[in-house]
Amino acid sequence: MTETHTIGITGAAGYIGSRVTANFLDAGHDVVPVDNFHAAQVDSVGGRDIVEGDVRDESTLAERFADVDGLFHLAALSEVEECDENEDEAFDVNVRGTETVAWFCRNNDIPLVFPCSMAIIGEPVELPITADHPRDPMNTYGLTKQMSEDDVHSLAAGSFPAHVYMKSNLYGYHEIDGHTIGKRTVINVFVEKAKEKETLTVHEPGTQARDFVHVKDVARAYERSLDVLLDGAENGAMTLPIASGEDMSVLDLAHLVQRVTREERGYEPEVELVENPRGEEAAGSDFSVDTSAARETIGFEAEHTVEATVRGLIAEGN
Repeated sequence: MTETHTIGITGAAGYIGSRVTANFLDAGHDVVPVDNFHAAQVDSVGGRDIVEGDVRDESTLAERFADVDGLFHLAALSEVEECDENEDEAFDVNVRGTETVAWFCRNNDIPLVFPCSMAIIGEPVELPITADHPRDPMNTYGLTKQMSEDDVHSLAAGSFPAHVYMKSNLYGYHEIDGHTIGKRTVINVFVEKAKEKETLTVHEPGTQARDFVHVKDVARAYERSLDVLLDGAENGAMTLPIASGEDMSVLDLAHLVQRVTREERGYEPEVELVENPRGEEAAGSDFSVDTSAARETIGFEAEHTVEATVRGLIAEGN
């Protein structure tokens, strides 16, 4: 796609948002990046300053995004523990914030992309997981994302086109203006512990499986959605699982990191099962995801693999 557009991005200073912002700027688009800097990792991307703003404030949306061709709403409280400890704030930011953004898109006919999470489904009961899987979230974060998914579908109907990403577990790092951007996801944590010769602690029972997808792959999905949504897409929201199709248990993941560390660094970190401080969470040993909908709708396929990424991170210097 050679045509360029004006793109609004909320949560532009975060783990995914900064990468999405960089990708759109690199593609020649004009980007309006906004963040409240609650969990910011950067304050500018590619020389473009990120503007401070709150997605719950209708006047902020009207001021910043009045002339955008598409809006990418990535702002959220995304840490499971933070959401459980601050339920009212999690509802306010994740649900009311998304409602405000979606209502703005409805009033202004602006296409929207919004990431929810695989956390909305809870324990898988139908495999492989598709967008139609029953919703039964097991924590506050998942509940707020389920409610937000419903809101986007309700408000988009007959009014504006939208993609909702049912996004699987992220991993990996990326570079923004010479700075390494990461997040304490399970793969990243295991890699850092292995490099420091620390024990890889696995929350019991260890059999809990997840699909793992690289942050750079997820960021590419937004570019593909832009092409589809601005090319005559019908009004209404579509939920798309954004996943790699590469699922494994957390214990198997720890053993993979252990083996790669031995092969690349000549020592082997210990793996230890510990009590899960989060309490109940999805613990099924199969988390296979049907990735065909994203492939058929936006041409999305993951390019990164867990082992290749882990090997590259383990092999590089501290």
